[in-house]
Amino acid sequence: MLVLSRKRQQAIVIGDTDGPCHVCRVTVLEIHGGSVRLGIEVDDQVVVLRSEVADHPDSSARGSKLLQSYRARLKH
Repeated sequence: MLVLSRKRQQAIVIGDTDGPCHVCRVTVLEIHGGSVRLGIEVDDQVVVLRSEVADHPDSSARGSKLLQSYRARLKH
């Protein structure tokens, strides 16, 4: 596990910025006591789930449904 320190409005970038891989940018938006608010920027094809949802036994089916729902909203 890579552990980084970031301040408000600072970001990290995950992925190959020069290659075909999806790039993810995570920005620290707010810090309140023990809570941190993050902004996550990724391609539309990438599903972002909270760990408690992703770790659930039916997460792959749930992720597919979320992605289908998101794509349907984009078309309208």
